[in-house]
Amino acid sequence: MARKINFDPPAADALPPRGEAHEVAPQRSRPLLGLERPIKQSSALGAISQSLGGISEKVKRAEEIEQKLIEGQVIVDLDPALIDNSFVPDRMDATEEQNAAFRDLIRQHGQNVPILVRPKPGDTEGYEVAFGHRRLRAARELGIKVRAVVRSLTDEQLVIAQGQENSGRTDLTFIERARFAARLEDRKFSREIIMASLNVDKAALSRLIAIATRVPAPVIDAIGPAPAFGRVRWQELTDLLERDGNRARALEMVKAPTFSALDTDKRFEALADGLRERTSRARAETWSAKDGTHAAKVSRAGKRLTLTFDDRVAPRFGDFIRDRLQTLYDEFKAGDPPA
Repeated sequence: MARKINFDPPAADALPPRGEAHEVAPQRSRPLLGLERPIKQSSALGAISQSLGGISEKVKRAEEIEQKLIEGQVIVDLDPALIDNSFVPDRMDATEEQNAAFRDLIRQHGQNVPILVRPKPGDTEGYEVAFGHRRLRAARELGIKVRAVVRSLTDEQLVIAQGQENSGRTDLTFIERARFAARLEDRKFSREIIMASLNVDKAALSRLIAIATRVPAPVIDAIGPAPAFGRVRWQELTDLLERDGNRARALEMVKAPTFSALDTDKRFEALADGLRERTSRARAETWSAKDGTHAAKVSRAGKRLTLTFDDRVAPRFGDFIRDRLQTLYDEFKAGDPPA
């Protein structure tokens, strides 16, 4: 059964009245993010010790998550200049066209849903955003105040709110989720907290972090979010990068002006196709007999070596080899070749 974390709103006098209030309602405890019981903190650092069972259960839609967060809370107008982005980035930069479209939407229809911020630790005037980065950016660019709910959040609570709000929207791409997970681990968050923030189980989290750490950061930055490609294709790209020389070649390929001119999905395809083509050429060679007959083709992929025989070139040669494999293997073992 899933457990809930209670994000209790701070007392009215605990948060400085730094913005103009729009809606005031009695403050009360609200459940958050499908986790039923409070997490027990075993130290001043808020270490998490309780299991977060049921992490693989589907999260609710982001609108419902946001509603739980803002329900019964004070909504204020804040100067965007007072608000910093989250200390753990989750999104890659959007294109200017995407930013302009979202900005125009806010300009025409206003900001319908408040963002969530916390008082910035160690700063008596500033705030830090948990979610609503795009709305905050649009407000900055439009020169208007941003509607926000202010809640006192620990670092763990902030990243869970940030991650699950994005998971609810399902608009973070696979590589954005993978990189967010890896960044949280770099900051020493527990695997339980990272699983809660992304709504994944241990196996899925391990795959996310493995891919984010095995693909060079400059390659991820150059490709971008690549929304059309999920875990399977990123795993294929990771495997390609780990073949001889491909990592260095990829770092050169992504520097090309023609590469950066492509959109993000085409950049992914171009890199994968280029590495695959090179691997095929580099690993495949034709074996020629002394009489000049191209009797076999040898292909190597990682730790696999494949012999291909063409009956049109050397009829029945493949069958001849197959029938003598045991003899060849015995000779191989008797020769005690080096490992």
